[in-house]
Amino acid sequence: MLPVTHAADGGGGSKRHRSGRHSLFVLWVRRLFKPKQMDFQYTLWTMLQLCISPKTAYRHASYHKQTKNHWARDDPAFVVLCAALVAATATAYSLAFGNGVGRSLLFIVSAVAVDFLALGCGVATLGWGLSNRALRRKAQHSHAVEQSVEWMYAFDVHCNAFFPTFLLLAVLQLVLCPVLLTSTFLSTVLSAALWALGLSYYCYLTFLGYSALPFLERTELFLYPIALIAVAAPLAILAGFNPTRAALRFWFDYK
Repeated sequence: MLPVTHAADGGGGSKRHRSGRHSLFVLWVRRLFKPKQMDFQYTLWTMLQLCISPKTAYRHASYHKQTKNHWARDDPAFVVLCAALVAATATAYSLAFGNGVGRSLLFIVSAVAVDFLALGCGVATLGWGLSNRALRRKAQHSHAVEQSVEWMYAFDVHCNAFFPTFLLLAVLQLVLCPVLLTSTFLSTVLSAALWALGLSYYCYLTFLGYSALPFLERTELFLYPIALIAVAAPLAILAGFNPTRAALRFWFDYK
């Protein structure tokens, strides 16, 4: 599902590839309801590589393209595990900072449905549109094969970047809350540094995802937000802004 090739053949190639994309999406949905067809062992290995060696994870994505003729995952196991992690972490936050069963349940559902899935779809759509409209290499001659980024691959890129970022900004943050929530300059520095690291790593993994496609150029565009983060983090520290406190205030009205 990732790059799709379609030669100029009167539209027949485009129709065939649209049919192929539809078939892959149908396969993805079917496997969603058949856990035995999901490869959780390989998915866990991929998650580990995204944390310690992300280039290795994308190198295996190219192998997937060579063997199955599409780059996007046809296995929903990654999304399932991420959703389960988000739900479990949201439950832990609710137990620690929530006030009321109803609001806690709403927070858990919102974390999965909105923060992970809906926002993820939005970010993937932005990346998909930007890469196809502005980053594709121009064909060198009239008979060159035209390629484009598929939306499902863009969503894979988001999920790949989301997982390590979530470990930093949600899981590790929860563990460090006794320190991060103290009213000290050190807590502000640590919180700002943690968020700067997490957001920067998200940008870096997004860059790796799109730069893995040989028909895209200028993918370093996805690294530009890191410069803004590098400027914003020191300013936040000087202003006494603690991102962890702000996040908990937004989620739970934490004082």
